[in-house]
Amino acid sequence: MIRKRRMARAFTAEPVDAEVADRILRAANRAPSAGFSQGYALLVLDQPDQLTPFWELVTALDDDEDRARFDPVTRAPLVIVPLSCKDVYLDRYARADKGWTDRDEAHWPVPYWDIDTGFMALLILLAAVDEGLGALFFGIVPELIGQFRDQFGVPGEYVPIGAVAVGHPDPVADQGGSSRVIKRRDLSDLVHRARW
Repeated sequence: MIRKRRMARAFTAEPVDAEVADRILRAANRAPSAGFSQGYALLVLDQPDQLTPFWELVTALDDDEDRARFDPVTRAPLVIVPLSCKDVYLDRYARADKGWTDRDEAHWPVPYWDIDTGFMALLILLAAVDEGLGALFFGIVPELIGQFRDQFGVPGEYVPIGAVAVGHPDPVADQGGSSRVIKRRDLSDLVHRARW
């Protein structure tokens, strides 16, 4: 499954079976979570009246050429938006069993709320492959996050770390991505054993 995982950049309009979508969501819920805080949520869009405004929003700042390039992605019948919530983590680690007495972000070497939510996104990508589907993780530009929250009723404390389009891949329409021109780094360039 890991070796098969690739970002799909084109989908057919064939729907994703509701049971399959549910298994993907259950897989995402198995993500690791610091202190078992579980400070994340998933917004699921799987109906045309939800997807059309979402695609219009996320492509609002694109020019015609970028929109045309992204068009094969917008046929995905399922979009899952992983959202992180820093407050849940700060509250959790201020509890007695964690030993901190305050919610100071300085305790955190990195934003675990975003990392754990990223783990969820990766599990969605892997679960899609396991179900014989394709998936693409992509970002939502910061300038549109306020509109995104308003449009979909997302509370202000939740931050979309991106979105995952899921569906039946369309290899004919898929133009590929950066991996067409950039090779995956060799382990000898990536791994430093014992010392850098």
